[in-house]
Amino acid sequence: MLDTLEIPPGAHAAGDLSPRLGRGRIAPLASRLYYLDPSLPPLAVRAPATGQLVGQVSRGSAADVREAVGRGRKAQEAWAHRTLTERAEIFIRFHDLLLDRQDEVLDLIQLESGKARKHAFEEVADTAIVAVYYAENAGRHLAPKRRKGALPGLTVAWEHHHPRGVVAIISPWNYPLSLAATDAIPALMAGNAVILKPDRQTPFTALWVAELLAEAGLPPGLFQVIPGEGAELGTPLIESCDFLTFTGSTETGRIVGRQAGERLIGHTLELGGKNPMLVLADADAGAAIEGAVRGCFSSAGQLCISIERLFLHESLYHAFLDRFVRETRALRLGASFEYDVDMGCLISEAHLAKVEEHVRDAVTKGAEVLAGGRPRPDLGPTFYEPTILTGVTPGMKLFAEETFGPVVAVYSFDSVHDAIERANASRYGLNASVWTRDLELGHRVAARLQCGTVNVNEAYAAAWASVDAPMGGFKDSGLGRRHGAEGILKYTNSQTIAIQRGLPLAAPAGVTDEIFSRAMSLTLKVLRRVPGLR
Repeated sequence: MLDTLEIPPGAHAAGDLSPRLGRGRIAPLASRLYYLDPSLPPLAVRAPATGQLVGQVSRGSAADVREAVGRGRKAQEAWAHRTLTERAEIFIRFHDLLLDRQDEVLDLIQLESGKARKHAFEEVADTAIVAVYYAENAGRHLAPKRRKGALPGLTVAWEHHHPRGVVAIISPWNYPLSLAATDAIPALMAGNAVILKPDRQTPFTALWVAELLAEAGLPPGLFQVIPGEGAELGTPLIESCDFLTFTGSTETGRIVGRQAGERLIGHTLELGGKNPMLVLADADAGAAIEGAVRGCFSSAGQLCISIERLFLHESLYHAFLDRFVRETRALRLGASFEYDVDMGCLISEAHLAKVEEHVRDAVTKGAEVLAGGRPRPDLGPTFYEPTILTGVTPGMKLFAEETFGPVVAVYSFDSVHDAIERANASRYGLNASVWTRDLELGHRVAARLQCGTVNVNEAYAAAWASVDAPMGGFKDSGLGRRHGAEGILKYTNSQTIAIQRGLPLAAPAGVTDEIFSRAMSLTLKVLRRVPGLR
């Protein structure tokens, strides 16, 4: 019964958050907004850990979107002519300011999302890594490149990349710093302006990013934040921008993709996941258990690349599961602005209800709860215990649907082939994890998994933090990639310039088309047989 629950050692009930409101400088952040119609009702932002009002921000309208895009276009014209070195200097300063002032944004992230501080810090680290990466590598990705021409010695081809113009980013609530800033940074480094629509529940973190970019030297109009409802602002953004980046649910992503397709504008979609973790017979069980705890319960499971399906080899199933349950039950839950809790709360009461419904449906149909499975109103209105279930089968919502909470279903397997087949039996394909001491085997297994990123002997952070490599999903987990070369080239229009010297690629004067065709055929045969000419 809920009324008999006790706060375990190390858990923190949520208290008054107002002392942090001053340190987070909530009110001044609204000065980063531009609005045509201040009469629109403001958005109230509440801390999910307590329900306490964090603050209010003005609500954007379709007219605000159009005006912001117009401002962005004017600013982008001058920005596109800045050298890459000049742009990079701004993001190096942003990196340094971010690390120096991280306590401010850690407070904001926790206030708005309810996550534990160590999970909020993952966002700071991620944003800093991405800022430096693109500051140092944008030139390598964007510089004009010599390409092989049609006819060696006669055709010279070059590849150029030009900014698209105004990029719209629709970012989610679960990573309000990381997914607001790390998509914007490569777009800006590529010479674009950015219009950011953060989730209505987490606008202050996005406004703080705008403030820090301005302090780092980013010119006005290049990074604008428009808070509001997605249903009201999504269509105007898509109708006005030159490229769109969306992170959110697969269902909403389909709608966004259709609208972007109608305008024939480029877009990337990072969507849902039902991510598997495979623990092979020879795995280091201790390391894998620690990885499973992090992979399943970081940010209270509200992480697109977190683990929701855990596959254990039958030889270690019982011993692994017993210890995994003990480690999970020992996690410290609560609301704290210090590094003394392991897991925070869910984003809203509506999301809590969805997580509860998934677990209740599974239990009603025969699944067994080994840990958790209960809300924790004694800690705050949206806390839910980290939960482990067995006996989850097809027909249960938890089996195939994304729960997006601190809930994992555990299964056993008897062969690697069986584990791979079951892991791939999902409409999603975002992230996966494989644990084994045999790294060559781990690589082979990873390559057979139908996921955009696969971590060997790590849950999610290794692939995510390897920002020189692309990150994105297969199947219903999305389109396009962030990070690496793809993460910045998507924000450009590629252009080929080919210069023909000497003979034209057509029959010259006095030569019949038949003779020219035979000569060209002979040339093509020679080119195929001479290494290096093609």
